[in-house]
Amino acid sequence: MQLEEFRKLWLGQIFSQLADKFYIVLMVYLIAQHWVINQQTNNDALAGVAAAISIDLVSRAQIITLFATGIYVANTIPAILLGTLAGVLTDRWPKRLIMVSSNALRALLVLLVPICLLPGPKFIGISWGYWALLIMTFLESTLTQFFAPAEQASIPLLVPKDSLLAANSVYQATSMGATIVGFALGDPILRFFNHLFLLIGLKGGEFLLLPFCYGMAALFLIKLKVKEQSKLKSTTSLWKEIGEGLQILKASKTVRGAILHLVFLYGLLAALYVLSISLASSIDGLGPTKFGTLLAVSGLGMALGALVVAQIGHSFSRPRLTSVGLGTITWSLVLLGQMQGSLFLTLLLCGVLGIGAAFVAIPAQTTLQEDTPEAQRGKVFGLQNNLINISLSLPLVLAGWLVSHYGLIPVLWLLAGLAMIAGICERPWQRC
Repeated sequence: MQLEEFRKLWLGQIFSQLADKFYIVLMVYLIAQHWVINQQTNNDALAGVAAAISIDLVSRAQIITLFATGIYVANTIPAILLGTLAGVLTDRWPKRLIMVSSNALRALLVLLVPICLLPGPKFIGISWGYWALLIMTFLESTLTQFFAPAEQASIPLLVPKDSLLAANSVYQATSMGATIVGFALGDPILRFFNHLFLLIGLKGGEFLLLPFCYGMAALFLIKLKVKEQSKLKSTTSLWKEIGEGLQILKASKTVRGAILHLVFLYGLLAALYVLSISLASSIDGLGPTKFGTLLAVSGLGMALGALVVAQIGHSFSRPRLTSVGLGTITWSLVLLGQMQGSLFLTLLLCGVLGIGAAFVAIPAQTTLQEDTPEAQRGKVFGLQNNLINISLSLPLVLAGWLVSHYGLIPVLWLLAGLAMIAGICERPWQRC
């Protein structure tokens, strides 16, 4: 029965994460098809915004980048501001209800996307529909903040403690798979849906992909049976409950360490997102516009690493797995600088780096689920998501600045040094 319930949660996760990635792809697709194609580049307000973020509006691609940046910001703000609050509310409300409602509401919300394409008034020289999409993106991301901690807190309720490592490995592998499929194949899938419905004389087939994915997630999750503690009406203020989540981090060394590992890991991966453009630029067979290939291979490596952890993870202590992962990341970063320009070796090292990342992420996530009291998991996972999203933002800004001032190799060595220090802090020599 537990396996069957976990399967429902897993399938719900797949459709929900695919929809999240398809959403971003659809926004960029609509920007390119409906706004940028007729946008005047001499708009003073747009030019001012572009200058502030170092974008020159001299090409269609740069205009798309500017508009897409607005979507990214609207998607990120709820993740930074609301993660902890959503986690507290997750502990107060039934988790299945939260997961089903968040997916169902997102399915209904994205049905409104075609309305944003209707002609209407302009603000700062841009159609009202674009501003409506920014609001929709903000709301969609807000609902996601509730789904994520409820989903993570449900896993230890469905899976026995001795199977948590394997369950998290499966989740990590499918999460990376959804990221690769969503971003790499999102555009052709949207175009396929559009063409498929045109064959039967209907327009707008691309708008049905998101409601379908969110709807399927809700359908799988509505059948989920989660045995959790009875929800008593809380008399504690939200701020006090947020403080309780912080107290857990202060009191539990293992929970605090696991969150620090995840924050460091995702911050490092965010920096690599920026560095991958420079890495790809140094390869003749690739070029800067195909930097996504390096990210996809890293994601594939994480998926492979997740499968390895699922098979052999129980044979090793989690600190040792973490040390191996950080050591693997360290050497991969050093060698990436040395092998710069080689397509095969760069792809190989990106894959190895992804394997190392899985060795860090999966034990940390499993530790969080095991060592956090059931009644406090929503708070801790919400805080975790909050800190991770903050850690994703800073490296995105700093990495580009460091590369422009000091070059790619010194920045890779800096990241390698940080990974090595983190690995040494695990004291792996005491566990051999």
